[in-house]
Amino acid sequence: MMARPAAQRWAVLICLLPPLLGAASAAGHAQNRKPTMKEIAAIRDCAKKHETDLDEVERKCLFNLVGTPCTEKPESQSNVGTADCYRLEGAIWDDLLNENYKSLAADLDEQKAKLREMQRAWIAYRDSTCGFYYTKIQGTMAGPMTAACTARETARRAVLLKFFSGL
Repeated sequence: MMARPAAQRWAVLICLLPPLLGAASAAGHAQNRKPTMKEIAAIRDCAKKHETDLDEVERKCLFNLVGTPCTEKPESQSNVGTADCYRLEGAIWDDLLNENYKSLAADLDEQKAKLREMQRAWIAYRDSTCGFYYTKIQGTMAGPMTAACTARETARRAVLLKFFSGL
């Protein structure tokens, strides 16, 4: 077999490099993307509207406003892209959870330690429950399923803490 001349090798490299760099850039962007103000507001408004009904929050707010629309974009059609979309939504719920936790803790005196203990137990529960997908499924769907589970459990906890801070 005859070796290609150096000019041909460079031509092939130059033709292949832009698409490869573009794909790497898009994948890196999806993983590092922060939620937009519009996405944050959509979830916050929906959670506020249904703050006393966890089932309605799950039906109307969870995944419908950020996660699913994100997964429908061409660049998010892969399992990694789908997992990134669910992580993006999970980040919004996590911020809301932290705010609701701080609000509830500010209203407590003797029970702050108990709230902190409950929150640590919940984190262990969430990690154990959602970690199941990696330990049992171990396939390409483990990433999206774990990310969706974590977002769902975080959303549920955020709503519950908001409910209790309103009592």
